[in-house]
Amino acid sequence: MYAPERQQEILRIAGESGRVDVLSLAEEFQVTAETIRRDLKALDRAGLLRRVHGGAIPAGRLGFEPDLAERDTVAADEKDRIAAAALGELPVEGNIIIDAGTTTVRLAGAVPLDSCLTVVTHALPVAARLSDHPGIALHLVGGRVRHRTRAAVDAWALSAYAEINADVVFLATNGFSPDGGLTTPDLAEAAVKRAVIAAARRVVLLADSGKSGQQHFARFGDLSHVDLLITDTGLSPEDARAIESRGTEVVRA
Repeated sequence: MYAPERQQEILRIAGESGRVDVLSLAEEFQVTAETIRRDLKALDRAGLLRRVHGGAIPAGRLGFEPDLAERDTVAADEKDRIAAAALGELPVEGNIIIDAGTTTVRLAGAVPLDSCLTVVTHALPVAARLSDHPGIALHLVGGRVRHRTRAAVDAWALSAYAEINADVVFLATNGFSPDGGLTTPDLAEAAVKRAVIAAARRVVLLADSGKSGQQHFARFGDLSHVDLLITDTGLSPEDARAIESRGTEVVRA
């Protein structure tokens, strides 16, 4: 199969499935992963696909949002390293907010069982991982639960966060960049993320490097709102310096 034929078939699969991933395409077409990456790069340049970490989505689908289980499998090792590094940002005693996201869920799962903290979250998976910690005072914020993220949104969640003063918020995002800011596909999720940023004295963003440069439909903040970005070594030193020039500390775990 010639490259144009393969690329046309990749476009068809992406249109039907909503996304494609490099390893699956390499296996299907019996070519190397690097060949598929070149195909995706060519389609991205042509404006037909948009590259994301590990694959691509159809162009123009900035509102496309994979399910939580699907997102959890992307950059799993990187997310584990980010979560481990984030443990160092937990106060010895105090109160924190943990945002909804696959990396923040991993942080919740890594919190030591003997921790003494007050934790506020609107994310059901985060609450589930902390509910058996005897020293944690866990507060679950209510609201309409979005099935894709298992997170509460809308008026109840916003009003609850308006009454909170937290030491640290561990924030998640679908995309970040110095110019594009912090973005997510859903407006309701974006509103809650703005509320948790406003509710905390320190903002720690947990985001793997695959989200760097990604822009989604709903913008909820700028990197200037973030005190510390914990990401992985996939973020280039040049990109890290560009972010730090905006006043945000960067740790590449």
